[in-house]
Amino acid sequence: MLTGDSRAVAEWVAGELGLDVVFAEVKPEEKAAKVKELQAQGKVVAMVGDGINDAPALVQADVGIAIGAGTDVAIESADVVLVKNDPRDVVKLIRLSRATMRKMRQNLVWATGYNAVAIPAAAGVFYPLGLVLRPEWGALIMAASTLIVAANALLLQRARLEV
Repeated sequence: MLTGDSRAVAEWVAGELGLDVVFAEVKPEEKAAKVKELQAQGKVVAMVGDGINDAPALVQADVGIAIGAGTDVAIESADVVLVKNDPRDVVKLIRLSRATMRKMRQNLVWATGYNAVAIPAAAGVFYPLGLVLRPEWGALIMAASTLIVAANALLLQRARLEV
């Protein structure tokens, strides 16, 4: 956690959030430099901020997360804006992002597998083996493939995001 707050407050908040590393009493102009330093160590950095002084660090971070009730500058600088002022929503955001990436990979595997088999079959590549896919069946299967991908994406609504 990187904050301009006093060390005592920062350590209490970090304890409540289950964070191990705390950088407290960091001046506004030093926040972006600290983010850059962590990135130079090979770390992926997410920065949560709500003020004008957080904007440079939000831009520098791999993922900038603004609090919805924050300043316009912070909101414009961030990649993601949280609607509520609850820092636990960051955990929900990470879980949703991971679930979304899983769905994208699943859909990519399905679509690639389908295209690797159905398109050559429709083109007659498997004719010597006695397999022929008529073009109208290929079109129907393509429509079914689109429905399968869409239905799989809708399953994302079942993702467990609660902390």
